[in-house]
Amino acid sequence: MIENDDFALFQDAVKGTKKIEQNTFVPKTEPKKKVSEIRAQKEHADTLFYFSDEYEPLLTEENEKVRYRREDVDPYILKQLRRGDFHPELFLDLHGLTREQAKKELASLILACERERVYCASIMTGYGTKALKYQIPRWLVQHPKVIALHQAPREWGGDAAILILIEQPRNNEAFRR
Repeated sequence: MIENDDFALFQDAVKGTKKIEQNTFVPKTEPKKKVSEIRAQKEHADTLFYFSDEYEPLLTEENEKVRYRREDVDPYILKQLRRGDFHPELFLDLHGLTREQAKKELASLILACERERVYCASIMTGYGTKALKYQIPRWLVQHPKVIALHQAPREWGGDAAILILIEQPRNNEAFRR
């Protein structure tokens, strides 16, 4: 609360000043982006950067069972994936999606695996026209966080699904935001 002495001192200090009219500067105010918009932009950037349709990787396919591992990963990990030693914690069902929708969903899945510290995830491609079943592994091998993938064992979807392993950060600093 302002006391009378303080108010009198203030009036004495500003005596003779002229009020400035603010009519020339209009501050630019941009609405803050919602978290969902920022996430959508990140996913879109990931799909454009990592998931090229023209890239043709050297994937190992035995009896139409696709598999891949990064060069710096132990080859034994593919055997573990094939046997079902890894249990997926996240599942992505791509039935009925277009190629562009599937790309966005893959980027979302990888981002969710990073944020939730999920090492193994399952991507259900289905049978259908096999367009996505053929293309998804080719997109996944382009992403630097995917360390291995293999056709899922029967209990996790069999020929209609792919298990992927996502690289996790080594320290806790990456998750403090």
